Amino acid sequence: MNPEAPAHRQTQTPATALPDRLRGILLPFPTPFGPDGDFDPRLLSANIERWNRTGISGFVALGSTGERVHLDERERERVVETARAATAEGLAFVVGVGEQSTRATVAEAARAARAGADALLVITPHFYRGAMNGEALRAHFEAVADASPVPLVLYNIPQNTGVALAPETVARLGEHPNVVGLKDSSGDVASLMETLRLVGTPRADFAVTTGHAGVLHPALAAGADGAILAAACVVPRLCVAVFEAARAGDHERARALQRRLAPVARAVTVGYGIGGLKAALDLLGYHGGPVRAPLRPPDEGARREIEKLLKEVDSSQ
Repeated sequence: MNPEAPAHRQTQTPATALPDRLRGILLPFPTPFGPDGDFDPRLLSANIERWNRTGISGFVALGSTGERVHLDERERERVVETARAATAEGLAFVVGVGEQSTRATVAEAARAARAGADALLVITPHFYRGAMNGEALRAHFEAVADASPVPLVLYNIPQNTGVALAPETVARLGEHPNVVGLKDSSGDVASLMETLRLVGTPRADFAVTTGHAGVLHPALAAGADGAILAAACVVPRLCVAVFEAARAGDHERARALQRRLAPVARAVTVGYGIGGLKAALDLLGYHGGPVRAPLRPPDEGARREIEKLLKEVDSSQ
């Protein structure tokens, strides 16, 4: 990020407060591209200003949903600066980072911190996945945590990377004072439960979140602290309602809300991917726009199905 850029009016969330900011629903927003295929900061600002009013706890820039891997360094910088400026006071602002080498990840972490990140969502290195055992991953994350000016949230998404963070590795890393949480997008509730057991939740200094909307209520019922959900970009209030019902101990209501959430969440994540998510946002009056190749937009049949699901979930609320 640009070290000469003026500091934004917002101050970064104190590290001690960050786990509390993760105890809710955070949106890993997509990056909107204009008709020319370029990132359009005006569209992102408009989306965030609308999401600010939905009861969420914060945002994640440059996550998997944000097509981070399709953006160059300058585009990433502009996304972070635009989103930081639009994020409402009091909401967490997390930035996704993670290169294949520890050295490059440390450098990227420093840039994201300068641009205003409250915390970093750090993905596992994966190109040399055969060498990424528990010790290699632990050493990598500890080195990044030692160097980072802001706290780390570990990012486990083995369906994309082919590398899984084992519960034992998460528990060891959770002892580091600059590692404050986990986003587990695996959808593996049994592994999540073991992670929760080994981490020793509930803990004031570490928050375990799920990144899989299909298991939102089961994860919360097992003891997860919150969620970082792509589907929440489309149905933020419904996801917040599931979280609040579970937190209040009203699991019957949470299960009913989860049943409403499941079909649309499946369509805009594993079903039709980021293209489906962006199509859903367009249908709802947000700015979704195109995806970057080699990702593909949904065809007309898929768009009709997404529109039908959105109408059904809206009428059921």
